[in-house]
Amino acid sequence: MEYKSDIQIAQECEMLHIDEIARRAHVDDKYIEHYGRYKAKVDLSLLSETDRPDGKLILVTAITPTPAGEGKTTTTIGLADGLKRIGKDVVVALREPSLGPVFGIKGGAAGGGYAQVVPMEDINLHFTGDFHAIGAANNLLAAMLDNHIQQGNALGIDVRKITWKRCVDMNDRQLRNIVGGLGGRINGVPREDGFDITVASEIMAVLCLSSSIADLKARLSRIIVGYTADDTPVTCGQLNAAGAMAALLKDALKPNLVQTLEGTPAFVHGGPFANIAHGCNSVMATRLALKMGDYTVTEAGFGADLGAEKFLDIKCRMAGLTPDAVVVVATVRALKMHGGLPKTALATEDLEALEKGIPNLLRHVSNMKNVYKLPCVVAVNRFPTDTDAEIDFIIQKCRELGVNTVLSTVWADGGKGGEALAKEVVRLCEEEKGDFTFSYDLDCSIEEKIEAVVKKVYGGDGVVLTPNAKKQVDMLTKLGYDKMPICVAKTQYSFSDDPTKLGAPEGFTVTVKNVKVSAGAGFIVVLTGDIMTMPGLPKVPAAERIDVDDNGVITGLF
Repeated sequence: MEYKSDIQIAQECEMLHIDEIARRAHVDDKYIEHYGRYKAKVDLSLLSETDRPDGKLILVTAITPTPAGEGKTTTTIGLADGLKRIGKDVVVALREPSLGPVFGIKGGAAGGGYAQVVPMEDINLHFTGDFHAIGAANNLLAAMLDNHIQQGNALGIDVRKITWKRCVDMNDRQLRNIVGGLGGRINGVPREDGFDITVASEIMAVLCLSSSIADLKARLSRIIVGYTADDTPVTCGQLNAAGAMAALLKDALKPNLVQTLEGTPAFVHGGPFANIAHGCNSVMATRLALKMGDYTVTEAGFGADLGAEKFLDIKCRMAGLTPDAVVVVATVRALKMHGGLPKTALATEDLEALEKGIPNLLRHVSNMKNVYKLPCVVAVNRFPTDTDAEIDFIIQKCRELGVNTVLSTVWADGGKGGEALAKEVVRLCEEEKGDFTFSYDLDCSIEEKIEAVVKKVYGGDGVVLTPNAKKQVDMLTKLGYDKMPICVAKTQYSFSDDPTKLGAPEGFTVTVKNVKVSAGAGFIVVLTGDIMTMPGLPKVPAAERIDVDDNGVITGLF
């Protein structure tokens, strides 16, 4: 059997006009701003003017990712289509893809197979320009910062203590560490600098956590760009940059409306990575989705130790959200990789490898159920090579934790393959009540918060702070930033900070190398391991396979 590529499936789909999707999402024409026939932005005034009650909030997360693939976004979209097929009024809320992974190795983030959001080429490329606006706002601040120093440095910024970087939405390792301002006095002040990928910019986090233009401007003003010689923070507000930055971001703040292959309304908005940022779509998109549907299905990046932890401890805390149910996505193939099986041997039944790897799934499930106290279901994204014995093994192990397991075939069957999962999610929402709890209290010290996440969520023994990190924690505490939530930058491939420790490692500590404040976003960033905020391209980047023909039809995206 010859499988069609994701882009072939998407291009064969007969999309509905965006006005029809808006009607399905209960969005009146007056709130719609068209970006062609199949994309639109929704005016923020709708949130304050609607009297619709909030629907149920479903979070889709996953086991620790492997090269075998898990299908979290695909499951999210397929679940939403499944809910629609069983008669529910549903909206899906997703992140926008970054160009870095699209042209790199990971690929886009518009789903796959017969569970996709469309137009997938647009969504994976420029879309409505949100990321370009975020990059422009970020770099405007950088330009105004360096101009302030060039024009006399009235704020006394120490050029050795500048924390604000430029950004570009591309995997470009060449830009990680640069020296700028060369060429004499009229060309700026020479200093070391560097670029982050746009999705790691604090502007991305600010946009995704803002609740209005006023809140956006207030958050932008609080951003710290550097410090004086005596370690006094210097902010964006002191550089008088927030107004112009907000002007660049005013349209980007509005959620984007698109559709799934089956015509389910989808808000796709914002895109912070979960390994280096907080990994969730925007608060505005989630709030709109909750108002416009009886069920909102959303996802958080990478495994539940990253995306779900940050969704729950950061986004839900800041936005006052409470999930009604959690779906943990797993595959037999990925669990066998966690059990030590190489990627080339995954097609053969191996219960021994599965038994060694399944603790990874069980720890994630236990965290959702016992740490965060939320109703939970496991969705096994089924592959043709999975055997009944392997599936039964997972079902039995999850049953011992009091959690049901449902098979999902949404990649191959679309919403039809998500109906069983949809029914279990509805049952959880109607019959099981959670007692949502955060993994740490904001009144704890920075170190205590990190330790709580490491011990409760990662399953580690504790935290080791380098002397530099300890000094940074002391300084941030002294400056009064210690009551914020934490955002841990950590490898996505392990519960630990070592990507080679698969499964559910025990007896490890997490080493914290740097601690910095994102005062605009409102959280403390904790950097561990060798996490980089500017990825690089692989030896053979996906960009080499992408092309466009004379009719403007794109090929090779996926």
